[in-house]
Amino acid sequence: MNSNPSSSIHTDLDPQNLPLHVAIIMDGNGRWAKKRLLNRIKGHEKGSESVRAIVRACREIGIRILTLYAFSTENWQRPQTEIYALMTLLKKFLISEQKEMVDNNIRLNTIGQTERLPEDVRKELQKSMMLTRKNDGLILNLALSYGGRAEIVKAVKEISIKAIDGRIDPDSITPDLISKHLYTADMPDPDLLIRTSGEMRISNFLLWQLAYTEIFITDTLWPDFGKDEFMRILKNYQQRERRFGKVGS
Repeated sequence: MNSNPSSSIHTDLDPQNLPLHVAIIMDGNGRWAKKRLLNRIKGHEKGSESVRAIVRACREIGIRILTLYAFSTENWQRPQTEIYALMTLLKKFLISEQKEMVDNNIRLNTIGQTERLPEDVRKELQKSMMLTRKNDGLILNLALSYGGRAEIVKAVKEISIKAIDGRIDPDSITPDLISKHLYTADMPDPDLLIRTSGEMRISNFLLWQLAYTEIFITDTLWPDFGKDEFMRILKNYQQRERRFGKVGS
């Protein structure tokens, strides 16, 4: 008998019915710290450990794409001290994880207005993506300076310019064409969205891509979120019937 509950959950999963693409809104770092009378940055530092655990779990069970909502366009409105600390933490994380990503066939990708990130962070980001560009295992997709509405506006502008130039017939604009002008152009839409900390909203995240995504909200704060709960959520996902607007079987 297997005494490890997470191993048991893992073996219970149907490998043929895993989500291809999992997206996570990592919420609750600040509240985690506040509950412990700690600085908010301590919550973000602890949250980076959860990132590491979930990336490893995805790689282990064979999920192909993991998209993490790391920093939104709205987050730029936070206090400058917190933004600076978050950027410093992001840079440290990228440096510390480069070897693991290379060794474990993980490819790093980003979506969002990354040109707004500090230059030293952009350089580390580019270095990590360059080092992992040939990896064909898990794609770790970091949403940085990302906003769903801004992404759609970007796509509309690009398509409008092509239409004005005569490169696109307006009658040929389809959902598929719009999808090809999003940051996630070469990726399937998420099959599963997880939001931690119990908030019942999607916070301007992947607004176009989440049209038929299964959603799971957990009350667990992100720094407390780990492999065992992730596996239980995947088990729940496998018990759902995805109908995409059609009649169920």
